[in-house]
Amino acid sequence: MTDIMSDAFDYFRAYAVQALCKARSMPRGRMKHLQVVAGRIYNLLKKEAAYGPNIQHLEDFRAARKLEGSLDSRPSDRRGDRLSPAAPQSADGEAS
Repeated sequence: MTDIMSDAFDYFRAYAVQALCKARSMPRGRMKHLQVVAGRIYNLLKKEAAYGPNIQHLEDFRAARKLEGSLDSRPSDRRGDRLSPAAPQSADGEAS
Protein backbone atom coordinates (compact mmCIF):
# COMPACT_ATOMS: atom_id res chain seq x y z
CA MET A 1 0.00 0.00 0.00
CA THR A 2 2.86 2.42 0.67
CA ASP A 3 4.09 1.88 -2.91
CA ILE A 4 0.80 3.19 -4.26
CA MET A 5 0.95 6.27 -2.06
CA SER A 6 4.55 7.04 -2.94
CA ASP A 7 3.87 6.51 -6.65
CA ALA A 8 0.95 8.94 -6.57
CA PHE A 9 3.03 11.45 -4.65
CA ASP A 10 5.87 11.16 -7.16
CA TYR A 11 3.59 11.43 -10.19
CA PHE A 12 1.76 14.47 -8.83
CA ARG A 13 5.09 16.07 -7.93
CA ALA A 14 6.43 15.50 -11.44
CA TYR A 15 3.32 17.03 -13.01
CA ALA A 16 3.50 20.00 -10.64
CA VAL A 17 7.13 20.67 -11.50
CA GLN A 18 6.45 20.34 -15.22
CA ALA A 19 3.41 22.64 -15.12
CA LEU A 20 5.16 25.32 -13.07
CA CYS A 21 8.27 25.24 -15.27
CA LYS A 22 6.06 25.64 -18.31
CA ALA A 23 4.31 28.59 -16.65
CA ARG A 24 7.65 30.28 -15.94
CA SER A 25 8.52 30.21 -19.63
CA MET A 26 5.20 31.74 -20.73
CA PRO A 27 4.63 35.48 -21.24
CA ARG A 28 2.51 37.35 -18.70
CA GLY A 29 -1.21 37.02 -19.12
CA ARG A 30 -4.27 34.90 -18.53
CA MET A 31 -2.79 31.73 -20.01
CA LYS A 32 0.25 31.94 -17.72
CA HIS A 33 -2.06 32.45 -14.74
CA LEU A 34 -4.12 29.40 -15.67
CA GLN A 35 -0.97 27.31 -16.14
CA VAL A 36 0.15 28.33 -12.63
CA VAL A 37 -3.27 27.32 -11.32
CA ALA A 38 -2.85 23.87 -12.90
CA GLY A 39 0.55 23.57 -11.21
CA ARG A 40 -0.95 24.52 -7.86
CA ILE A 41 -3.66 21.88 -8.28
CA TYR A 42 -1.00 19.23 -8.86
CA ASN A 43 0.88 20.50 -5.81
CA LEU A 44 -2.22 20.18 -3.63
CA LEU A 45 -2.86 16.69 -4.97
CA LYS A 46 0.74 15.81 -4.10
CA LYS A 47 0.21 16.94 -0.52
CA GLU A 48 -3.05 15.01 -0.21
CA ALA A 49 -1.48 11.88 -1.70
CA ALA A 50 1.22 12.01 0.97
CA TYR A 51 -1.41 11.39 3.67
CA GLY A 52 -3.12 8.42 2.09
CA PRO A 53 -4.85 6.94 -0.93
CA ASN A 54 -8.01 8.64 -2.12
CA ILE A 55 -9.94 7.98 -5.33
CA GLN A 56 -10.90 11.69 -5.44
CA HIS A 57 -7.32 12.43 -6.48
CA LEU A 58 -7.94 10.80 -9.84
CA GLU A 59 -10.95 12.99 -10.62
CA ASP A 60 -9.05 16.15 -9.65
CA PHE A 61 -6.05 15.00 -11.65
CA ARG A 62 -8.19 14.44 -14.76
CA ALA A 63 -9.75 17.90 -14.35
CA ALA A 64 -6.30 19.51 -14.12
CA ARG A 65 -5.11 17.60 -17.20
CA LYS A 66 -8.18 18.83 -19.13
CA LEU A 67 -7.38 22.39 -18.08
CA GLU A 68 -3.80 22.02 -19.31
CA GLY A 69 -5.00 20.43 -22.54
CA SER A 70 -7.35 23.32 -23.20
CA LEU A 71 -4.46 25.75 -22.62
CA ASP A 72 -2.29 23.90 -25.14
CA SER A 73 -5.00 23.86 -27.80
CA ARG A 74 -5.79 27.58 -27.53
CA PRO A 75 -3.77 30.06 -29.60
CA SER A 76 -1.39 32.03 -27.38
CA ASP A 77 -1.80 35.31 -29.29
CA ARG A 78 -5.43 35.74 -28.25
CA ARG A 79 -5.72 37.83 -25.11
CA GLY A 80 -8.68 38.42 -22.86
CA ASP A 81 -10.67 35.50 -24.23
CA ARG A 82 -12.98 33.71 -21.87
CA LEU A 83 -12.78 29.98 -21.39
CA SER A 84 -16.53 29.55 -21.84
CA PRO A 85 -16.30 27.75 -25.23
CA ALA A 86 -14.01 25.08 -23.75
CA ALA A 87 -15.94 24.65 -20.49
CA PRO A 88 -19.11 23.02 -21.93
CA GLN A 89 -17.01 20.48 -23.84
CA SER A 90 -15.21 19.34 -20.69
CA ALA A 91 -18.42 19.30 -18.66
CA ASP A 92 -20.13 17.08 -21.26
CA GLY A 93 -17.14 14.76 -21.32
CA GLU A 94 -17.19 14.29 -17.55
CA ALA A 95 -20.94 13.69 -17.43
CA SER A 96 -20.73 10.79 -19.90
